Amino acid sequence: MSLAIIHSRALAGVNAPLITIEAHLSKGIPGFSIVGLPEKAVKESKDRVRSALINSGFKFPTKRITVNLAPADLPKEGGRFDLPIALGILAASEQLPKEIFQHYEIAGELELSGRLRSIKGVLPFAVATSQQGKQLIVPLKNADEAALSEDLSVYAAEHILDVCSHLNDKTRLSEHVREKSITASVKYPDLSDVKGQAHARRALEVAAAGGHSLLFVGPPGTGKTMLSSRLPGILPPMTKAECLEVAALYSVSKRGFDAKHWGVRPFRSPHHTASSVALVGGGSPPRPGEISLAHAGVLFLDELPEYQRQVLEALREPLEAGVVTISRAANQAQFPARFQLIVAMNPCPCGYYTDPNSDCRCTDEQISRYQARISGPLMDRIDMHVEVPPLPKGVLLDAAQSDSEPSDVVRSRVVAVRDRQLSRSKKSNAMLSSSEVLTHCCLSQSDRHFFENTVEKFGLSARAYHRLLRLARTIADMAQSEKIKRQHLQEAFAYRSIACHRR
Repeated sequence: MSLAIIHSRALAGVNAPLITIEAHLSKGIPGFSIVGLPEKAVKESKDRVRSALINSGFKFPTKRITVNLAPADLPKEGGRFDLPIALGILAASEQLPKEIFQHYEIAGELELSGRLRSIKGVLPFAVATSQQGKQLIVPLKNADEAALSEDLSVYAAEHILDVCSHLNDKTRLSEHVREKSITASVKYPDLSDVKGQAHARRALEVAAAGGHSLLFVGPPGTGKTMLSSRLPGILPPMTKAECLEVAALYSVSKRGFDAKHWGVRPFRSPHHTASSVALVGGGSPPRPGEISLAHAGVLFLDELPEYQRQVLEALREPLEAGVVTISRAANQAQFPARFQLIVAMNPCPCGYYTDPNSDCRCTDEQISRYQARISGPLMDRIDMHVEVPPLPKGVLLDAAQSDSEPSDVVRSRVVAVRDRQLSRSKKSNAMLSSSEVLTHCCLSQSDRHFFENTVEKFGLSARAYHRLLRLARTIADMAQSEKIKRQHLQEAFAYRSIACHRR
């Protein structure tokens, strides 16, 4: 029977569903058709496959060729099916053994010469292949990324002839081994570069210790952006699961994944002109946006009121759920989005409302309108509101100020606090559910009375009520206290008070 079956995988969000490629040769008028809901790039593979096989010295069958990509209801896109389709035709025409393909899953785009081009989304492909106990054949440029998946035999080739020689057991491809050098960590900006701003530095450490979101408010040039960019350097090392999730997200994005960034926490800082699609994700097929590319890392939004209102409102659901679901008419994709949000803004349009050394030119109405660009529900989801005042000019040139703690010292304390949280609840304090807050954030009777009265005095919501308790739990953990005490609650309230001054 002139039928060959090859296994490959499609791309659906960060998942890689199995695709069975059936190549059948039959009598009749010579032709080449691909069925199974192929998109245009897949349909065009007919010409690439034909030219690649002929230019590589193979005999292209002069029969009716039908290639089925199953399941038929799943859209297929890209050039990743070129290589398995070509191998299927060779196997159906008995130029390759059919039985060998049951051990492999294969992907790769073909040049007309038969050389292999790299494809996107290899890491999710490799993880799924490993789970099935199969071996993987990919283009050479994708080998390092595929080898990030453990317990997987990866064979990398530069040309279809190399693949066929391997499958015919003539010249075997060597199993690809990932270079150790690609795991070297990237050096983060150091916190010791920040002079002064002891209160803001303390707030940044609290945010890192508990995974809390943070708002910096202050005049231009006070160090808000510098402080924010130092956050990844004081966060704990990424877990293996986080490394795989982040790598998979970048692998399916347009940017692609660089294996040299394995284990590096993302720091995404989109411009304030970014659209809601750029921030959340979209397209057809859906691709991850900035909030997903910041997964397990930091999303920094500078000049917060300058963003469009609908763009900021799109952050509300992911901040609570930790995932974003993108729905389109043809398909749906879900991407993880557990990021740490850091935002910065000026107190007024001119920026100098809270600067004692400068005169603010804004009217009360202009300040109110500027601050009202950020909705109450979004502000309610930001755990900490911290004012960053201007520094005395002498501090910037004072050599003694350069002796502030480096990131490594702060990071060691953050790691110790995170370990305490993980041993208690298996998650960071910012991720505690409402029921877990009641379990792990107990207060004495007097402290509870103080806490409830203060919440009522400030008119805070139920969401803010729980976020304050999570924040106080983190501060207590930093003080190595089993119980939340009055001073921990007071510090939490100090971070939660509205930093945007209103006239």
